[in-house]
Amino acid sequence: MSSDDERSEEPGSGAPEQLALIRESVRRAKVPRAKPRTWRGAALAEELPVARVLVNKGALHLDQYFDYAVPEELDADAQPGVRVRVRFGAGGRQVRGGRREGGGLIDGFLIERRASSDYQGALAALAYVVSPEPVLGPELLELSRAVADRYAGSLADVLQLAVPPRNGRAEGKPSPEPQPPPPAPAPGTWERYAQGPGFLRALAEGGAPRAVWTALPGPHWPEEVARAMAATLASGRGALVVVPDGRSAGRVDAALTALLGEGRHALLTADSGPEKRYRQWLAVRRGSVRAVVGTRAAMFAPVADLGLVALWDDGDSSHSDDNAPFPHVREVLELRAAHGRCAFLLGGTSCTVEAAQLVESGWALPLRAERDQLRIAAPLVRTVGDGELARDGAARSARLPSLAWQTVRDGLRTGPVLIQVPRRGYAPRLACERCREPARCRHCAGPLQAPDQQDLDCAWCGRAETAWSCQACGGVRLRARIVGARRTAEELGRAFPAVPVRTSGRDHVLDSVPDQPALVVSTPGAEPVAEGGYAAALLLDGWAMVGRPDLRAGEEALRRWTAASALVRGQPEGGTVVIVAEPTLRPVQALVRWDPVGHARRELAERAELGFPPVSRMASVTGPPEAVAAYLAGAELPAEAEVLGPVPVPGATPGRPRRQGDAPPGETWERALVRVPPGRGAALAAALKTAQAARTARGTGEPVRIRIDPPDIG
Repeated sequence: MSSDDERSEEPGSGAPEQLALIRESVRRAKVPRAKPRTWRGAALAEELPVARVLVNKGALHLDQYFDYAVPEELDADAQPGVRVRVRFGAGGRQVRGGRREGGGLIDGFLIERRASSDYQGALAALAYVVSPEPVLGPELLELSRAVADRYAGSLADVLQLAVPPRNGRAEGKPSPEPQPPPPAPAPGTWERYAQGPGFLRALAEGGAPRAVWTALPGPHWPEEVARAMAATLASGRGALVVVPDGRSAGRVDAALTALLGEGRHALLTADSGPEKRYRQWLAVRRGSVRAVVGTRAAMFAPVADLGLVALWDDGDSSHSDDNAPFPHVREVLELRAAHGRCAFLLGGTSCTVEAAQLVESGWALPLRAERDQLRIAAPLVRTVGDGELARDGAARSARLPSLAWQTVRDGLRTGPVLIQVPRRGYAPRLACERCREPARCRHCAGPLQAPDQQDLDCAWCGRAETAWSCQACGGVRLRARIVGARRTAEELGRAFPAVPVRTSGRDHVLDSVPDQPALVVSTPGAEPVAEGGYAAALLLDGWAMVGRPDLRAGEEALRRWTAASALVRGQPEGGTVVIVAEPTLRPVQALVRWDPVGHARRELAERAELGFPPVSRMASVTGPPEAVAAYLAGAELPAEAEVLGPVPVPGATPGRPRRQGDAPPGETWERALVRVPPGRGAALAAALKTAQAARTARGTGEPVRIRIDPPDIG
C-alpha cells in the first residue's frame, strides 16, 4: 500500500476538498424559477375583463389577436400598450374551473381591453404584466400594421423592429420636462435654393409640404436638415430625421445642438448602447422630446404630433432592413407622411429613381438650386476614358493616367486628396464592347450573365441566349473587366513618399481628416469629411462600379461618385475631380454635368418602358427548388402577375460571412421573381402572405423566403 493510500484512509482526510466540491456543485446547480401564477379561481376585473393581446409569434398564420382574461390584481397595470406575458399553445382541453391553463410562456403586447370576447371557449388569464409602461400607442400600431401588410409580413415581426427591448433601469428613470417650442430659424444656407425659404416658412406655419431635395455639394446639408427640424418644432409639432449611418447622425446631432441647444432632441443610434438608447426612446414616447435624429430603426420612433419626416440619402443600402419583413425606410416614412398628414423631405446629393417617381407622380415637389449656385458649389469634373489610358504611357506602367498624377500633385499643395477605390467583391455585368450598352435578355429584359465564362443566360428568367447582339449598335462582342484598385493605391503611395497615406474602409472608417496635405484612400461610403473640403479627388476603376450585375448599377455608381465629389471644394476654390471611366457612359455624363435628377428621370422612363421597378412591383421567392415550385403552384397570384425564373441562387463564398439570401453551405437554392403592373402591389403582397400563412399552418415542406421590392434583383 502506498503512502497516498494510507493518508486517504485517515479520519477527516480530504474534507476541505470535498466541501469545496460540494459548494461548487451547489453553486452551479440550476435553481428553479418561481412559475407565474395561473390565477386559478382568482376574480376577474370588474370592468373590461378581456384583454386582446398580440403574441410575439412571427408565424403568418398566427398574425392575429388573442383574447385573455384579466385578473383583478392586474387590472390597474394591464392597460393598452403595455408588455405582458401570457401562456400560449395549451389547447382547448386543459380547462380547470372555467379557465384554460398550461402552455408555454410568451411575450406579447396588450392591444385593448374589452367587455366581452368573440371566442366562445374558456379564456386563459394574463400571466403577468412585464411593465406598466405603455410602449405601443395607437399610431405606432396602425403604422406597424400598414408596414406588415405592404411587405407581406406579420405584425409581430414589425413590432420587433419598432419597439426596442426593455431596459428596467431606463424605465425607472423619469424623463425631463418638455421644453417650449423654439423660435422659427432664419433660412441660412437654404437661401441658395429658390424654394428653400418658402419650404421652411411652410413648416413653421404648420403646413405639410412634400419635397424631394437635391442638395448642393458641400458641408452644409446637416445644418440645413437641422433648420428644417427647428422650423417644424417652432410650429409646436415633432420632427423625425433618418440618416444612413452613425457618422451622418453625429453631424446632424451636432448641427441641431448648435442651433437649438441641449435637451431638445434625441439621438437614436446603435452606438448609444441599449440602456441609453431605450431611455432616449422613452423620452420620445412620453412626449418629453419631440425631435429625433437616428439611423434605420428610428423610422418607427413614436414622435408626438409628428409634423415632419425626413430621410437623407435614400439610395444607401443600410436603409433597407435585413430582418423580416424587410421594410425600407423611404416607404415607411411615406406611409407616416400619408397617414399622419405631415411634411415629407427626401434629400441627398444624388437622386434615386424612386425619388424621381415621387416628383413625376406629383406626390412631392422638387427642391433644388439654380445652375448658378451649382457652379459655385460643385467642383470641376474631368474624365479619363479607355482611349486616353491606351495612349498614356504613365497609365500603362502605373495604371494611372497622367491627368490623375497632375491633379494629385496640384491638390497636395493646398490640402488633402481623396482617392475612391471600389471595394473588393465588385463583379461586373456584361455589356456591349463597342457602346457599353448593358446586355439584356430578349424575353424579360433581365441582365445576361456567363457563369461558366462560355454560355449566356438570363439572371432573372434563366433562359439561354445563343445569338446575342446589341440592340443599340448591333455589336456582337461583350466586355467585362476590372482594373486592379489595390495596386493603384500602392503606386500612389510610392509616388508620394513624403505624404501621409490614410485609409478608410470596412475595418476602420475615419470620421474626418485635418486640412493638411495627405492621401486619403477610401472605399465607397467610407469617405471621411475633410476640414475645409478636399482639394481634389480621384474616382478610380469606374467601370467596376457601373458594370455590377444589378439593375441599380448605374444609379448606385452615380450616387457613390456624387457623394465623394460633394466633399471636394467648389470650382472657384480650385476643387477638381478626375474619374477614370468611359466618358460616354450615362452615369459619367451625369456626374460631369452634375445632373443626378436628369439621370434618374431617364432611368425612370427606361424602366417604365421595360416594366422594371419602381414602375412595376416585384417580389422574390427564394428557397430550395422543390419548396419554391410548390409555393408558386399553391399561391393564388393576381391574374396580371408574371413569374420570372426560377434561377439558381449563388451560394455563400467559402471563408466569408453568409449574406441575406445566400443559400446555406452545401445546399442549392433557387429564386423566382414575381412582377405585377402598377396598382397591383397590394394584391400581390396579400396573395403571397396568404400562401405563406397556409404553408406554415400546415407545417409541410421547407420554408421559403419572401421579399417585397428586393433591393438587388440583378
